[in-house]
Amino acid sequence: MNAESSSTVAKLLSYPLNGWYVAAWDHEVTAKTILSRTIAGRPLAIYRTQDGRPVALADACWHRLAPLSQGRLMGNDEIQCPYHGLRFNSAGRCTGMPAQETLNPSATVPSFPVVDRYRYVWVWLGDPTLADPSTIPDMHQMDDAEWTGDGRTIYAPCNYQLVLDNLMDLTHEEFVHSSSIGQEELSESEFKVTHTEDSVTVTRWMRDIDAPPFWLKNMRDKFPDFEGKVDRWQIIHYTYPSTICIDVGVAKAGTGAPEGDRSQGVNGYVMNTISPEQDRSCHYFWSFQRNYRLDSQLITTQLRDGVHGVFGEDERMLKAQQDAIDLNPDYEFTSLNIDAGGMWVRRLLERAMEAEGRSTTAAPRGFRSVGKAPAAVGAGE
Repeated sequence: MNAESSSTVAKLLSYPLNGWYVAAWDHEVTAKTILSRTIAGRPLAIYRTQDGRPVALADACWHRLAPLSQGRLMGNDEIQCPYHGLRFNSAGRCTGMPAQETLNPSATVPSFPVVDRYRYVWVWLGDPTLADPSTIPDMHQMDDAEWTGDGRTIYAPCNYQLVLDNLMDLTHEEFVHSSSIGQEELSESEFKVTHTEDSVTVTRWMRDIDAPPFWLKNMRDKFPDFEGKVDRWQIIHYTYPSTICIDVGVAKAGTGAPEGDRSQGVNGYVMNTISPEQDRSCHYFWSFQRNYRLDSQLITTQLRDGVHGVFGEDERMLKAQQDAIDLNPDYEFTSLNIDAGGMWVRRLLERAMEAEGRSTTAAPRGFRSVGKAPAAVGAGE
């Protein structure tokens, strides 16, 4: 299958459930309070046991569906419903009914597989027998001693696939982020798309160019006297269902960065994982990690705040895009060459939805292609 033959719809697809989504930063989940968060359409009550283990229960009591997240945690790792006082353990089984002595054996609420990894709490909302922690996307730069950085969460008022589209095609930087990381070479340079059964990679190199303001500052943080041209790279790694880690950086032009020697440059990873909330909202967890000047908290804070400002520009555009989609229900998306990576992401998500036997939020509609999208190479064509 060529990328240009893929299809998409203005009414965006729903989300697969058999996959790991981030529910929260690890520091958001404690043994003292209950976090309420909706992931992939499922309201969750999230907390930690006294020994630090994360728990994710459906946020609805078995009795009258009162939100458990408004209840309280008991000293024995149980959660108590705020309405009639029913208590549930971390497996979701009712352990106490104040109004009667005999417990109904059916008194349970769903408990979901949950894992601490890479500074995040991950949850699996589909078939629990398929919840293999080894399939959590690789984000090792988040807690590797050779990297440092920080990030935030964006509550994005749009379908999560619009964020995936945004991150798989970075040519928008030329227009949306012209004062920081954008430059003409983004849309002028060639790129390569590869894919496997659960991943897509887009690789772009821009050689012998001027460094945009963001990267020039970072080069001078490491090399104070730097002047001249750079080689710039963007290597976008998507992993099913919704994690995108972007290997980015610049190095002094002609010093071997395209061949693997990045010693004369600065390298960062933009770590992104997007968890759908509902069809028109999502939680966008991100961090910028770097492997230079690890001891500088000033640089960490400056990078976090700088990237936060850049992503604020994306957030405004994504909201405007979602509003336009809602106001024009009969319009179709159109494909350009630059959409090849995002088109493959959509195809992997479509396959996952089909495998789960679930329909999409709208019937597939025609996809008009403008220009010839480059064919992706890899497994599953």
